[in-house]
Amino acid sequence: MDRGELAAWLRLQLTPGVGNATARRLLTAFGLPQGVFDASAQSIEQVASAQQCAALQRAPADWQALLETTWRWLQSAPYAHRVLTLGDPAYPQALLNIEDPPLLLYGMGAPELWSNGGLAHCMPHCIAVVGSRNPTPQGAANAKQFSEALAQAGLGIVSGLALGVDGAAHEGALSGARDGQLATIAVVGTGLDRVYPRQHLDLAHRIAQRGVLLSEYPLGTPPLSENFPKRNRIIAGLASATLVVEAALKSGSLITARLASEQGKDVFAIPGSIHSTQARGCHALIKQGAKLVESAQDVLEEMHLDFGSADASETIAKTIEKTGAPDLFPSSNPLLEALGFDPIGLDALQARTGLDTATLQARLMEFEIHGQVARLPGGLFQRMALG
Repeated sequence: MDRGELAAWLRLQLTPGVGNATARRLLTAFGLPQGVFDASAQSIEQVASAQQCAALQRAPADWQALLETTWRWLQSAPYAHRVLTLGDPAYPQALLNIEDPPLLLYGMGAPELWSNGGLAHCMPHCIAVVGSRNPTPQGAANAKQFSEALAQAGLGIVSGLALGVDGAAHEGALSGARDGQLATIAVVGTGLDRVYPRQHLDLAHRIAQRGVLLSEYPLGTPPLSENFPKRNRIIAGLASATLVVEAALKSGSLITARLASEQGKDVFAIPGSIHSTQARGCHALIKQGAKLVESAQDVLEEMHLDFGSADASETIAKTIEKTGAPDLFPSSNPLLEALGFDPIGLDALQARTGLDTATLQARLMEFEIHGQVARLPGGLFQRMALG
């Protein structure tokens, strides 16, 4: 894309009152964006409103500044930077089938992933992994372990770079992906010249080294609350299926799941404790027809995927074993049996075990150090499934 073409696309995107739907109608009528700006007002009013027509006649105030910033960004290193338009061969074809495909996609990532068809070539092999920003320790572990196993099986993991399940999913994908494989795609709600949340700055850089960050928002766009639910349609659209790890009943993850279902794609959900608010969204999805999964193997079988080579199968199978449901009748340790898998307070645990406070706290600390028990807010403890 040369500078003049970029200028026209950015001007169309920035024009006040002209959203994606109107922009697509204009492009259908007049071809490339420059054709829109060369058209007469009378011709434009056959496609857009009078107010939109008037807005198209005026250059947006911040257009030239954004053009200069974006052009410099496209030339910068060390990552490959791209602006994909609706007519670009590298534009993900899967997004053309959703209700509101982005007019532009800003992309940043590993240079080799943009060759051989770019993102459009990668999309059939991706799954979205989404969930709560405040997961339980077990939920965060599940997100990482499932994503690692699915990445080892060759799937790219799509998520939103948010705190909680999203971050754990990206981490798992980076751990499990093979060399040269698209590890993960982070669809963000800001411009790609900033990272939100800031805690994920290092994670974003590691994603750019082995995956891709995508945004429909121009450079400089801050983290606005209304942008994050909107980007969920892109997460659902890029993936061939969606896995919800943990979610409350009112959750952006349920929006992603609904959009995936409306697009005719599989939705998977991991069940949890009936006492956990973070499991209720998954349980609601299962009641509505989502497929209950207890391991990454369940997901792969539903997606009709295999592991490839025998060596790869053995490695992946070992990882998948970690994602299975816990043994419901553990015999490893009486205290772990007493803990169960629901959060529990110290007083209730004392009543179950008869242990004195000092002994109980010492044992819980030992289990915590070994990753078998997690300490939750409010003085609660929870056994981890791998303990």
